[in-house]
Amino acid sequence: MQELEEQLEVAPEPAEVGRARRWVRAQLGRGQPCPARPDEAQKDTLVLLVSELVTNAVVHTGRPAVLRLAVRRQPAPGRNVPVRLEVVDRDGRAPRPRRAEDEETCGRGLELVEVLADRWGWQTEGPGKRVWCELDCAPAEARAVEPPRRGGQAPEVGGKVPARY
Repeated sequence: MQELEEQLEVAPEPAEVGRARRWVRAQLGRGQPCPARPDEAQKDTLVLLVSELVTNAVVHTGRPAVLRLAVRRQPAPGRNVPVRLEVVDRDGRAPRPRRAEDEETCGRGLELVEVLADRWGWQTEGPGKRVWCELDCAPAEARAVEPPRRGGQAPEVGGKVPARY
């Protein structure tokens, strides 16, 4: 079974959020063997999820954290592969989802995680906690066998090329 597990230490500074976004995008684009191959939209979603999780750790704990990107499970044939993001911090307080009012610029982080991720949760870890989420991505084998598209041409259906709109 192929695996990917990488981690990044995050300082309790707002600039670290941007560094974490760049780091996860670089990890997803490295091309190393991995059971999942997220498409561009899924990569964007994973970057946004990282942004929200790391922002919560930086803003609400004021302590260092560790961001982990993990793909561990080989799915059954035809099944998607969960890509897992985790942020481990040293603050044992439970994350508190809240609903921001229309004009508020903060308070939507965990709400976004809930909407965008396929699964999310948290658990205590030593004196702190681990907040995690997963996004189901296509298995690497599925992307490897897709025929490349040329020049924006639509794929053939039933021996014919569909009309463009």
